[in-house]
Amino acid sequence: MAAVTEAEPRVSSKQSNNKKGKRKRTHIDPEIDRLDSLPWNSSISQDDPFSVIAGSHELEGGFLSLEEIDEGDYGLEIPGLDKKVKKERKNKSKKQKDSDVDVDADVDADGVEEEVEEEGINVEVKKKRKKRKKKKKAKESSKVDENTSVSNNKDDVEGESVDETEFYGWNELRLHPLLMKSIYRLGFKEPTPIQKACIPAAAHQGKDVVGAAETGSGKTLAFGLPILQRLLEEQDKASNMGDNVGEEAERFAPKGLLRALIITPTRELAIQVTDHFKEAAHGINIRVVSIVGGMSTEKQERLLKARPEIIVGTPGRLWELMSGGEKHLVELHSLSFFVLDEADRMIENGHFRELQSIIDMLPMASGSIGGQSQSSENCQTLSNMQIKKRQTFVFSATIALSADFRKKLKRGSLKSKQSMADGLNSIEMLSERAGMRANAAIIDLTNASILANKLEESFIECKEEDKDAYLYYILSVHGQGRTIVFCTSIAALRHTSALLRILGINVWTLHAQMQQRARLKAIDRFRSNEHAILVATDVAARGLDIPGVRTVVHYQLPHSAEVYVHRSGRTARACTDGCSIALISSNDTSKFASLCKSFSKESFQRFPLEESYMQEVMRRLSLARQIDKITRKDSQEKAKKTWFERNAESIELMVENDDSEEEIVNNHKQKRVTSMQLKNLQQVLFTTINFLF
Repeated sequence: MAAVTEAEPRVSSKQSNNKKGKRKRTHIDPEIDRLDSLPWNSSISQDDPFSVIAGSHELEGGFLSLEEIDEGDYGLEIPGLDKKVKKERKNKSKKQKDSDVDVDADVDADGVEEEVEEEGINVEVKKKRKKRKKKKKAKESSKVDENTSVSNNKDDVEGESVDETEFYGWNELRLHPLLMKSIYRLGFKEPTPIQKACIPAAAHQGKDVVGAAETGSGKTLAFGLPILQRLLEEQDKASNMGDNVGEEAERFAPKGLLRALIITPTRELAIQVTDHFKEAAHGINIRVVSIVGGMSTEKQERLLKARPEIIVGTPGRLWELMSGGEKHLVELHSLSFFVLDEADRMIENGHFRELQSIIDMLPMASGSIGGQSQSSENCQTLSNMQIKKRQTFVFSATIALSADFRKKLKRGSLKSKQSMADGLNSIEMLSERAGMRANAAIIDLTNASILANKLEESFIECKEEDKDAYLYYILSVHGQGRTIVFCTSIAALRHTSALLRILGINVWTLHAQMQQRARLKAIDRFRSNEHAILVATDVAARGLDIPGVRTVVHYQLPHSAEVYVHRSGRTARACTDGCSIALISSNDTSKFASLCKSFSKESFQRFPLEESYMQEVMRRLSLARQIDKITRKDSQEKAKKTWFERNAESIELMVENDDSEEEIVNNHKQKRVTSMQLKNLQQVLFTTINFLF
């Protein structure tokens, strides 16, 4: 009972610390008396060699006696403590959290300080209080850190410190702090050459820009950042004017008006540009919406009801909504930016007549054309100076401006408008019709070869019927990283992708006849796999910015050198390495020669081949073609039968089978033979594919 005897003074001490004065136990509860009678043993041996370090007292070192356990902390209730003591304990613990009382002393309700009599209790009380204080301070410091990370974007971006010296090139461009925060977050350490040249001229000098740079050079941010910069500056002006001049502030930063219209040639590029704008405008109150074909018109009309400031779209769907009277799109009096991305694609013959109609709806730079009369009452929100300052951006991967056009820009003698009969057959005509102003900045950063510096160009000379074999060889032996296989026709694309799938190579396809949802799905799947293969027509040749594309294969040569440039531009982007391989048959000789001549190259490099592999490649391809022939014939018969039955049902005709019983039996036997042949071919091919080259 020695342990109990030593523990009793602790009870009186503990209780005395929870009352106004020292009190001793005057009544012993029968339940406590029963507990005291139990044979308690010491938790630490008296001979413990660590007792000198841990403390000679048997209850020190983190072990709690029964009396030291706080029922509030552990959900226990110790018998024998009256309600008054419990209430005082509760009040005292609350005061200890709110005050900064020294941990070596307890303060009672009257403010009288009492010393803790027992050292063992003092140690445990100190530990508990220190833990509580540390938790409280940690919470407060985390809140402070969060506030400073939001307010000071240079020092802290999303909890990570930023070294400004790494972003020295961006600091020289004097961008808005919120845009700099986005650049820190995205990790763009240095602006690209087109961005260095374009941003000062557009953002700080207010010039129109005609820009050209190789694919993958960052043209989207070259015109995107100046647009966001000006909109943010207007918002800052309006906020600095205060609430008393609300109408005047509305003139500087009009809300709910279309401020920037960006037109791209393809749907995929429009969606990609939209995503880039949203990334750069993260945390900024500027709305960006894409308007493209192949998507729900009703959904896009709902998005336009939110009156976004920036719209990125394709000419077809934009004009469809404009001609239908979509209010937000036809109110072009408020437009401050008009951008034509991949402009060389816009001027191809027979393309984008809608673009001419959209450009003819643009108000004159002076704001004096008659087309503005229908919305003149809305012009009150914008000053004439803002209308005059509408900026035009014309960007392309290739550019050819005549000396006469450059002189016109310098003299400011461009024609204001041209008749509808004049086609948009050149970058110059497109720029004039779009309202390009005098003294526009012409930024041409394309090199002599137009192609990326780190692009390795090569070719494989082969027969037309052997193209599939060499394509399979490239994808099997050299298929590291993402690969895009370009075909000129959709028929060739379907034939090639079918053979590759039979050979066990998983490919995604992309062509103009696919639904927009399927096209976006194919691009997303291609992005998500670092070794994916995409078989595509030239709809994928422009604008797609997919990192990690290591190889581009020209299964069929393009019709022009310009398309070849854009195809090859899907790789070797942003100063990375890339490879372009052209499969050249006898039918492609003249086309390939003119291609080399246009790039001032005597010859491309021959792609290295391991001829020992080709025999096995040809064997597998022969099996794949047999399988493809059987499956194609079977699917055509099923499709024909289904089509016939479906049309018969539509006109309520009963279809009878006129085949004799013998013909039915023979057809059934033939199907069984074909099925067995198909299974055998598939088994042989599967066995051969399992063995590596």
